[in-house]
Amino acid sequence: MDNNFVNEILDKLKSGELHEYTVTKETFYQFREVLVKRPDFKHFRGIAGHGGQVVYTYMEVARS
Repeated sequence: MDNNFVNEILDKLKSGELHEYTVTKETFYQFREVLVKRPDFKHFRGIAGHGGQVVYTYMEVARS
């Protein structure tokens, strides 16, 4: 998983092309490293699941 791929996924979440995206335990840190550098970081919500998976969604209103 490279940075361009992660940004593409995040852009698709933002545009509504994807409703959610699941990140595995193995790729979580690489995905998050790209996510936290984005200016719209607080619009993304990650919900932890079983086995270390995290499901990310995009929210119109940024979290505080």
